[in-house]
Amino acid sequence: MPSGLAALLDDVAGITKLAAASLDDIGAAAGKAGSKAVGVVVDDTAVTPGYAMGFSPDRELPIVWKIALGSLRNKLLFLLPGALLLSAFAPWAVTPILMCGGVYLAFEATEKVLEAFTSQAEGEAVEELALSGPELEKQKVSGAIRTDLILSAEIMAIALADVADQPLGIQAAALVIVGVLLTVGVYGAVALIVKMDDIGLHLSRGTSRGLRGFGRGLVKAMPWTMEALTLIGTAAMLWVGGGIIVHGLEKFHLTPVPVWVEGLSHWAGQAPVVGGLTAWLAFALGSAAVGLAIGGALAGIMHLWHHQKGGAQGE
Repeated sequence: MPSGLAALLDDVAGITKLAAASLDDIGAAAGKAGSKAVGVVVDDTAVTPGYAMGFSPDRELPIVWKIALGSLRNKLLFLLPGALLLSAFAPWAVTPILMCGGVYLAFEATEKVLEAFTSQAEGEAVEELALSGPELEKQKVSGAIRTDLILSAEIMAIALADVADQPLGIQAAALVIVGVLLTVGVYGAVALIVKMDDIGLHLSRGTSRGLRGFGRGLVKAMPWTMEALTLIGTAAMLWVGGGIIVHGLEKFHLTPVPVWVEGLSHWAGQAPVVGGLTAWLAFALGSAAVGLAIGGALAGIMHLWHHQKGGAQGE
């Protein structure tokens, strides 16, 4: 065999091995990064279905599709380049930006809590009725994508922290894999949730008695399921937003709030057998309390500002 061809084949073999090793590194990095973002994924899955409900059945899946595309755009076009640039040139800015996102999540969740105890929700319902179908759909999709931006930022930040010691190319590839797979997983689950009543209705008209009963059960369970998802989504926004704030305060050594939350978690973790679960629940509750306090303060300031602004305009 000519020496030039042999050298070329050796080079090809070497490149193939290098590529395979790189793919292994990317896969391992993506798996490690994605596993720690599961908690935020659960939050995202609980929050999103509410934005797609209340429309005609033929519009539910297109709305989920629009939100999913917006989520993918958030992750790949904005958050991925931004995360890599910040990691390379201004790593100190990542935590403050995430804390701002945590404050926003806490504020949004607190607003939902306040709506449950005031007439504000009724006012917003009247405003929504005044909108046409396409206008309301656009408003809901925009709101869902804004909320997703914060949750996706947390997902990408968690993932980035786990691959920060890898070369830039592997970081980028791992974050792309995590972003795409988690988006597919989240919005596949959301699509299944919002169409569950239609699936139940279809099954209830089948020939099998067991499937008919199961289908009727799905239809009857949907109002309870959506109510539960609304509560879980609001609690998750408080937990995630408060958790981001607590971790940020801890990183900047701003006590005593992180010490209190960590102390509560440590105390709860001493329970026999279920110590890990009780420690997690205690930290989640402590973080949610922090989120509710900060969100409540911000909501109070915003409402006072709007009230004074309205009074000034009235004069």
